[in-house]
Amino acid sequence: MILTQLKPTAFWFMRHGETDWNKANRTQGRTDVPLNEAGIAQAHAAAARLHGQDIRAVACSPLGRAVQTAQIVAAALGAKVEVHQDLQEANFGEHEGEVMGAWFAAWVAGEAVPARGESFADLSVRAVDAMNHVLAGPGPALIVAHGGFFRAVRAAMGFTAAVRTPNGIPLFCEPHGTAWTMREAEEESTSF
Repeated sequence: MILTQLKPTAFWFMRHGETDWNKANRTQGRTDVPLNEAGIAQAHAAAARLHGQDIRAVACSPLGRAVQTAQIVAAALGAKVEVHQDLQEANFGEHEGEVMGAWFAAWVAGEAVPARGESFADLSVRAVDAMNHVLAGPGPALIVAHGGFFRAVRAAMGFTAAVRTPNGIPLFCEPHGTAWTMREAEEESTSF
């Protein structure tokens, strides 16, 4: 159960670029798996998509795949990266490195907690608190974090948590009263 509310402030969210474990559908959690070549390309493409969006802050998880993604985007936008410990991915305990399966759906539904891992409820509280900390600063902010983390944020915005967020695609999240909307950044158009 989420104990705090997500601050009604517009923001950009992006799941880090692809890793080899993402490609193999393996759960990473706190395991620090680096970006692969596709993930690096996704970060550069995201930077192009975010050009001109007036992003004033870039915050990211301390895990290398998020830091590298954020640094690529921030460099292109002329922004500084701030690393926030609580933006890191959920701890999947004994399931880290495993292929996602029934255990993962049960975790999202709050029906199971991996041994030595973090419950979805605990992640939800941490995620909302971390987001609110970032959203209290200058905006709009870009938060670069993780798929499991964003499932908790999605739930806090009133969306289903049972949706996998694609790697490297910037999502603009905006409050409208008590409801939220979410949309992808448009792809950069090239003029000839």
